Amino acid sequence: MDQIFNKVGSYWLGQKANKEFNSVGDDINSLGSSIGDSTKWLVNKFKGKMQKPLPELLKEYDLAEGIFPRDATHYEFDERTGKLTVYVPQICEVGYKDSSVLRFFTTVTGYLEKGKLADIEGLKTKVMIWVKVTAITSEGSKLYFSAGVKKTRSREAYQVLRDGVVIEKF
Repeated sequence: MDQIFNKVGSYWLGQKANKEFNSVGDDINSLGSSIGDSTKWLVNKFKGKMQKPLPELLKEYDLAEGIFPRDATHYEFDERTGKLTVYVPQICEVGYKDSSVLRFFTTVTGYLEKGKLADIEGLKTKVMIWVKVTAITSEGSKLYFSAGVKKTRSREAYQVLRDGVVIEKF
């Protein structure tokens, strides 16, 4: 008789546990749809959704893979709105193969679409003086940096990931 009660009790307890685990999974799914963009990546981690490397994301959107410094590995991307937020560990400058230099703030934001990163905040380039980059557009072998004027640069110069040189102020 004890064995029967143990088997029934184990079955009942197992069914209850499964129901609770499923409920937690549903709670995580509903949480993902009701919280802000800045924490959705955490919910996606719980749900097992893997984030592709930043260079791969840029390549998928037809931009040069090495635009951002090598250590800018953490980012958030909202596929619905196209908003991209890239986190750079420290304010830095990156020199490229064509002798151009970009200066990155610790957070760079913009809107990513095929062949274009627009409404950029947190990025500057040197054109006699440091000027804010507002958009980067890709057309074939050229990248166009909008920074007051449209500056054309070779896409090839931005294909390789480079290390940033830490600076004190943006």
